[in-house]
Amino acid sequence: MESIRHQDLGLGGAIGTPSPPSRQAWSRDNPGFEPEEGIVEADWPPASSGRRSVSTASSSSCSSGLGSSYNRGGNSGQIPRRGLFSTPTLNTQQQDRHEHRSCMKQILQKIRNLWGTELMEASDSSRELYLRNVLREMLTYITFLITICILTYGMVNANMYYYTKVMSQLFLDTPLSPGNPTTFRSLSTMEDFWKFTQGPFLRGMYWEVWYNKDRLPENQSLIYYENLLLGVPRLRQVKVHNESCSIHEDLQDEVRDCYNIYTSSNEDTSSFGPKNGTAWVYTTESGMNGSSYWGHVSKYGGGGYYQDLFRTKEESASQLQFLKDHLWLDRGTRAVFLDFSVYNRNINLFCVTRLLVEFPATGGVETSWQFQTVRLIRYVSSWDYFVGVCEVVFCLFILYYVVEEVLEIHIHRLHYFKSMWNCLDVLIVLSVVAIVMNITRTAMARNLLSGLLENHTAHPRFEPLANLQVQFNNMAAAIVFFSWVKLFKFINFNKTMNQLSSTMSRCAKDLVGFAIMFFIIFLAYAQLAYLVFGTQVNDFSSFQASILTQFRIILGDFNFPEIEENPVLGPIYFTTFVFFIFFILMNMFLAIINDTYSEVKADMSQQRSEMEMTDLIKKVFNYILIHSYIYIYIYIYVCVCVCVCVLVRKGHTDAEIQAIFAKYDQEGDPELTEHEHQQMRDDLEKERVRAQSQKLVLLPKANVRVHTDTQCVFVHMLGGFGAGTQFTDSTQQWAELPSHPGRLGGG
Repeated sequence: MESIRHQDLGLGGAIGTPSPPSRQAWSRDNPGFEPEEGIVEADWPPASSGRRSVSTASSSSCSSGLGSSYNRGGNSGQIPRRGLFSTPTLNTQQQDRHEHRSCMKQILQKIRNLWGTELMEASDSSRELYLRNVLREMLTYITFLITICILTYGMVNANMYYYTKVMSQLFLDTPLSPGNPTTFRSLSTMEDFWKFTQGPFLRGMYWEVWYNKDRLPENQSLIYYENLLLGVPRLRQVKVHNESCSIHEDLQDEVRDCYNIYTSSNEDTSSFGPKNGTAWVYTTESGMNGSSYWGHVSKYGGGGYYQDLFRTKEESASQLQFLKDHLWLDRGTRAVFLDFSVYNRNINLFCVTRLLVEFPATGGVETSWQFQTVRLIRYVSSWDYFVGVCEVVFCLFILYYVVEEVLEIHIHRLHYFKSMWNCLDVLIVLSVVAIVMNITRTAMARNLLSGLLENHTAHPRFEPLANLQVQFNNMAAAIVFFSWVKLFKFINFNKTMNQLSSTMSRCAKDLVGFAIMFFIIFLAYAQLAYLVFGTQVNDFSSFQASILTQFRIILGDFNFPEIEENPVLGPIYFTTFVFFIFFILMNMFLAIINDTYSEVKADMSQQRSEMEMTDLIKKVFNYILIHSYIYIYIYIYVCVCVCVCVLVRKGHTDAEIQAIFAKYDQEGDPELTEHEHQQMRDDLEKERVRAQSQKLVLLPKANVRVHTDTQCVFVHMLGGFGAGTQFTDSTQQWAELPSHPGRLGGG
């Protein structure tokens, strides 16, 4: 209890601590104390911050302030302002400000409770309270997970795969001619490339007539009669200049020209040929709004020499023949890109296609391709709008989790990042990047389509937009993956799952040591295979390919006859690799996990049993079930009271009513079995039939689909009456009850 001092006296003296009754009167523990008559009343200064003032001792923190004067009692009259005690004025503005601040604190605390997670609760809280917070956090997270699954699965569908399959078969598997089975996949020379562009490429790109020779609309190509060609296709090549490599002095007289592999430093940017168009004059990457691209042989820049084709097949064929006649491709050519885009209005999908033909420095041809099926026009159908609503909900969830992570980091500081689950939460919060990408993609698609509508003869640059869409899909897939993995955080509150997670965390150090030993041996074998089989076997043609091939060997997916090209080292490599990896290292890995699991299981069996998440869920369901039964029993009780009141009002005595209940209660207990219920229903039906036959009252057919207990009580009460007015009037009175579920025929 704190002592309260009076202010300085008007005469300059001071009064010490008030008497004990006065001290008791103004204490926080006794706000309702009334002082005795002998105690002098005085106005006290406002309480300091964080303490309740005198004037608000018995009022709510959000109530309005009191007046600044008191009514005086006794014969002495009102004490003057400069009398025995000075009377300081109560600052009502400060008091109102303090009360307003208290109200705001309460509101902020309620808002703060929305982010109540396990990391924000006090460490000394009860186990049940802790699990309740975890359960609330889990239910919120499951809602978020459902939202993100609807959002991501709404972006893709099976039509995307079939669309890609149809377009790839048309351009990749069509032979060059009826007598030449070569396809785009198997091109080997520049001559094959020109045959492909003037044959399958033009035939697949321009569908100008129906199968009955009727022409399609002018300047419009519908591939497979369903897919609209957007703009015109584009051919682009990148080259290297002559003398881009060093020639040994002994061979300089024999070899005069040298074209190195493609790099940005030796790229040829000079004009050649007629030098009168974009096909013969170099255009920079920024001028083409292009981007670099990885092929099988090298990485190529976004600039080069390009030629846009035309809207008709005849003009495009003439342009290709002109390029061929003037040697558009030469020894310096390292790659040719064929780019075009189509749109299928039936399924609202775009297919952005790139066919790449590489001419490596070794000679020959290496082909690759990319078919990107994406949805760029959104919010067309009702499902699209539903997905849009899910996107808004997803943004709200991300905002919620951003605030949650900020609060948790503020509480735990750097210790927050020591938990793997917390780091996973931060990764999920990075969904903000995906939201920004989605907005950027939508804006880019709108601008690109508006430009395409203005100029149908231009080549649309859908590649950057398609790449952004693919990156967005990849990020969304990663977010969904991490979101599902986070479910283990809540499953770990189950005892069995906790054993598994504890096993992995306890044996982590042993697994790290094992992994070091494993990869030393694994990489040693990868280097051996690369050096021995790299020149002969495609699976070992590079060091990276050797690593992936050895993982395939572990899974049993390997073509052994390929390494038999080396009859000595091939079998030795394969046998020793399988022996060390399968029979030694893999068994060591299993032994580490098995031994640790046994230790964890033994330790957990000795621990004190605590409430688990399943126990809390059972408790919640039992609570809901019990309250449901209480409401049902109250409802039945009301129905019984109504039935009894009807019978009493009709003149039946208590003894008659008791006899009605006792008639069907064969076991003598207050409960009726299903057999007794059925007997009462049969008797009621008989009484109804007899009443109809005597034309006493018209009752509906005994369709007594009501709550079983209520129906049985009613039938029980009426079962003791025979035919006649009493039974009929009581039944009619019951049937006339408004909106009662026990009405005959009411169901």
